[in-house]
Amino acid sequence: PQHKCGNKKSCPQGYFAFRIISGAANVVGPSICFNDMVLMSSMKNNIGRGLNIALVNGTSGQLLKTDTFDMYSG
Repeated sequence: PQHKCGNKKSCPQGYFAFRIISGAANVVGPSICFNDMVLMSSMKNNIGRGLNIALVNGTSGQLLKTDTFDMYSG
């Protein structure tokens, strides 16, 4: 069976499903999926090197903001 964000198991009632993939150098970019919606990915063109962060409301699951922090350049 297919579960949210491609996870192997479904989440219990009242919980959100998520999946974070870190990527591989310059070959494969990172991605963040939350409750079966891709929040950040190379296809959405909203990722960068360093830390990629998605801020989500913990009660409603609504995406509030995405951003990247380049830890290499300072």
